[in-house]
Amino acid sequence: MNARKNSRYMPLIMALCVVLGVFIGTFYANHFSGNRLSIINSGSNKLNNLLHIIDDQYVDTVNVNDLVEKAMPQILAELDPHSVYIAAKDVQMANDDLRGSFSGVGIEFTIRQDTLHVQQVIGNGPAERAGVIAGDKVVMVDDKPFTGKTLTNEVAMHTLKGPKDTKVKLGILRYGEKKIRNIVVTRGEIPTKSVTATYMLDDKTGYIRIKNFGENTYPELLIALAKLSQQNFQNLTIDLRGNTGGYLQSAVQIANEFLPKNKLIVYTQGRKSARQDYRSDGRGSYQHIPMVVLIDEGSASASEILAGAIQDNDRGTIIGRRSFGKGLVQQPIAFNDQSMIRLTIARYYSPSGRCIQKPYTAGDNKDYEEDLLARYQHGEFFSQDSIKHKGPAYHTAIGRPVYGGGGITPDLFIAEDTTDVTSYYKQASMSGLIIQYAFEYTDENRGRLKEYKGMQELAEHLKKQNLVDKFASYAENKGLKRRNLMIQRSHKLLERFIYSRIIYNMQNEQSWMEYLNSDDPAIMETLKVFREGRAFPQAPEKITSEQKKAA
Repeated sequence: MNARKNSRYMPLIMALCVVLGVFIGTFYANHFSGNRLSIINSGSNKLNNLLHIIDDQYVDTVNVNDLVEKAMPQILAELDPHSVYIAAKDVQMANDDLRGSFSGVGIEFTIRQDTLHVQQVIGNGPAERAGVIAGDKVVMVDDKPFTGKTLTNEVAMHTLKGPKDTKVKLGILRYGEKKIRNIVVTRGEIPTKSVTATYMLDDKTGYIRIKNFGENTYPELLIALAKLSQQNFQNLTIDLRGNTGGYLQSAVQIANEFLPKNKLIVYTQGRKSARQDYRSDGRGSYQHIPMVVLIDEGSASASEILAGAIQDNDRGTIIGRRSFGKGLVQQPIAFNDQSMIRLTIARYYSPSGRCIQKPYTAGDNKDYEEDLLARYQHGEFFSQDSIKHKGPAYHTAIGRPVYGGGGITPDLFIAEDTTDVTSYYKQASMSGLIIQYAFEYTDENRGRLKEYKGMQELAEHLKKQNLVDKFASYAENKGLKRRNLMIQRSHKLLERFIYSRIIYNMQNEQSWMEYLNSDDPAIMETLKVFREGRAFPQAPEKITSEQKKAA
């Protein structure tokens, strides 16, 4: 009897329990969810709702995916100058320089008059093995025209790169020939070198130029050091000018090669990233060699980590101009569609504790992007006294003062020489006319120029060709008015630029650097430092109490 009575009221009891559960749940959600629900509802959900509303109700048809692609960079730009979005189509290109290799045909090219010109062919690469030579024009790809206004560097790279062992048919127009020759190239792995020059500056001083910090930079450096060891080098110059950075780990590995055990190289720290120290392990083979590191306003990120580690540990002398000032750590995060972001998660700090990052205003990149121009106009490229140090002084291991607030300030300053710069030279160089002329001259004279094997031999030949005058006539035909007095004043600069590009076109990047370094003020100062035994920094003189009284 009781059992039947209980079963009669069971549905009512269950309904009351459900209502009570809903009431309690609502009460707790409203009173104890706090800001978290508020943030979610007003943040990401609001963006999602907006996109749904646009897709559902907007007057015209809208490609929502395209809208998202355009919005992503804008959102990240509100954070800092180095948090970026990379579309799926651009990810491979963004990573290739640092990966150490990519799959392609193996040529360096330039686009002139809507046509792709082969500037150099990578030795023993797919294109060279197939018979492509420098100076060839690629006018067809897979039997389709490959010229015109739509041909850009990005289009060319996307077309010529591809999976390993795939084939691409190139229609080549060779100098002196009217008929197109077809060459089938089988794509292969193409190495991208970080160490682009290794040679002896004099009988004692080795020189290594590091272009960026990629996956293979450290092993490339070891090979370069071994090469210099065979030539009995006693001093070392590492050139980081124009090196925009790359992988942190590569910079740490290289610094480790020159530092004693347990020296702090760099540390990173952020709001959600605990401090992480990177220290030397004492296994480096070149801990005692006299050393100079060259930097300039184009040296950034990993370059500044290496220069800062050498400077703060008093391991060598830094020569040049103040570096760029990029001290933000980016973490790559991939999306399902193969696009990715590089999100800033921490800051770099040099061993003395100074932050490498220069100041910026979140969401306002205009001043940040124009910082180098502002430095130039302020006179920082021409006078060390013009460098503005923001923030307190820090101190190296032996007590030398160094400064944070943006970049690495060199120990020895090298001013940019503008003595012979004229408006004509600026127009000639910035318009691209010098590079264009140098390429066309190279193209028309390859047979003769091939006879000169070394950089010095080729440079001596070029000096006899009156190329500055020929360039002035060429440039005048292209719309740059001839200014004889300005040309005379800038003659050496014009000559240097023209020769260097022809040497680069005919030989390689190392020959190009050897030529430019032959009269470079920073190189001259470097050799002087080594000659005078000043590569290892000295502690500042201590002022005694008697000296203080006298002062």
